[in-house]
Amino acid sequence: MGFGGISIWSLLLILGIVILLFGTKKLRNVGGDLGGAIRSFKKSVKEEDVPKDSADSGDQIIEGKVKEEDKV
Repeated sequence: MGFGGISIWSLLLILGIVILLFGTKKLRNVGGDLGGAIRSFKKSVKEEDVPKDSADSGDQIIEGKVKEEDKV
């Protein structure tokens, strides 16, 4: 028994058919693209976890004079 009732021979047969249909070069490209996408996703998740300093969070001090309007 293999994974979920699929025998190892069935998995090898499916793998052989996939290789015949797509070829090893295309499968390598797909694998590389998938790996790059996963790396990029992990990097973006890691950057979200880093706390931002106060200058980037929008809490900026603005200096200057405040002009008061005439009240009626």
